[in-house]
Amino acid sequence: MTPKELAILAAKALDEKKGKEISAIEITDITTLADYFVIATGSSNTQINALCGSVEKLLEEQAGEKPLRREGYRDGTWVLLDYGCICVHVFSAEARSFYDLERLWADGKPLDLTGVLTQD
Repeated sequence: MTPKELAILAAKALDEKKGKEISAIEITDITTLADYFVIATGSSNTQINALCGSVEKLLEEQAGEKPLRREGYRDGTWVLLDYGCICVHVFSAEARSFYDLERLWADGKPLDLTGVLTQD
């Protein structure tokens, strides 16, 4: 599976568990950190952990991928799932606006998730 397909799959998993403000940014040309960042907001620590669980389950079942690293589970305001070619960031609303990854990575290309995400 390509990094783009993995990013789309992660966005679907976040959408299935009612993640909010789901976006993906292609950063291939501006960093070696990853090819895509997938970003979502959860409404509580419980939902943030459920969103991450959904991503882990779907990526393992459909792509055979397990995260190389998981960060932030204990804290619950920002959880990072690092798959090498994609990084999934799940934030609380406050942490998301504080870190504002979309602004930091504004040079990246937004990935069109139309048709991937359900309407709110």
